Amino acid sequence: MKVGIVGAGLQGRRRAQALKAVDGSELVLVADVRQDAAAALAAEAGCLETSRWEEVVARDDVEAVIVCTPPHLHAEIAVSAMRRGKHVLCEKPLARTMDEGREMVKVAQQEGVRLKCGFNLRYHPAIRQARRWYEDGDIGEIDSIRCRYGIGGRPGYDREWRAEGEISGGGQLMDQGIHALDLFRWFLGDFAEVFGFLATRFWDVAPLEDNAFVLLRTARGQVASLHASWTQWKPLFCLEIFGRDGYVIAEGLGGAYGSERAILGRRDFTAPFGEEVVEFRGEDRSWEEEWREFASAISEGREPSANGREGLEALRLVYAAYAASSEGGVVRL
Repeated sequence: MKVGIVGAGLQGRRRAQALKAVDGSELVLVADVRQDAAAALAAEAGCLETSRWEEVVARDDVEAVIVCTPPHLHAEIAVSAMRRGKHVLCEKPLARTMDEGREMVKVAQQEGVRLKCGFNLRYHPAIRQARRWYEDGDIGEIDSIRCRYGIGGRPGYDREWRAEGEISGGGQLMDQGIHALDLFRWFLGDFAEVFGFLATRFWDVAPLEDNAFVLLRTARGQVASLHASWTQWKPLFCLEIFGRDGYVIAEGLGGAYGSERAILGRRDFTAPFGEEVVEFRGEDRSWEEEWREFASAISEGREPSANGREGLEALRLVYAAYAASSEGGVVRL
């Protein structure tokens, strides 16, 4: 499968490296408005470069397009590519607004192509191990989920594109928090109620948030809680899932987040506490595994994991939390 990438920043580089690791995938063209960035990535990947994304979606031999731009460009590029019969993997958030996201999902259906949202956390080994334990019945029915996820930014973080609402669509909840919301839906399905508080405590990004505190509840009464932060001065990721018969924890994402571990504990009111711990070594392979699953979905004619509709539903939860914080009440979906 021949592939084009739009956006030669950090995510574009990660995606290019992932393509190189998967047999049967070939990067043929990289686009970025910064010609030097496109040229540098193209030189590494051994492919062509351009400063115009339109050239990527117009190429007859490109079968799939990876969109690695800021969110305000996602819909335009993805829709244009899908209208030409190309499959699309679009970085999260799927779109900047619900209307843009709905259009993307509609066009994918109309054109019969695959649309996937870039939720690479689904492919981290600790999270996948937690998922396997859950699917194997080790913790029983889920009662609640809790996630803490954050970074501390860097000097000048409030002057980057993430701090411009017209480009990003939102603050930290849209940036990192949407990953956790997707994982909540992956384990619990749809939510019926959303409540949240947003805060801007440190970074000069108002009216965007640098901290988000969100509570969600399913129709069956299962609750998920999230704290997503740009003031977590030491990067942190921790996902805890509590069931009737035990619990699973996935923590760390490698690098600054610390080593990646999956933990399984079982309910026992009398025995000493004991946990099964799996610690994962090596480089972050989530980008590679995510592309491998997408390529398989295309070849098998099925919907990929974290498809366009799932990306849209995660975006819906972000905007429900924004509405709840603004209105001071629970938003019912």
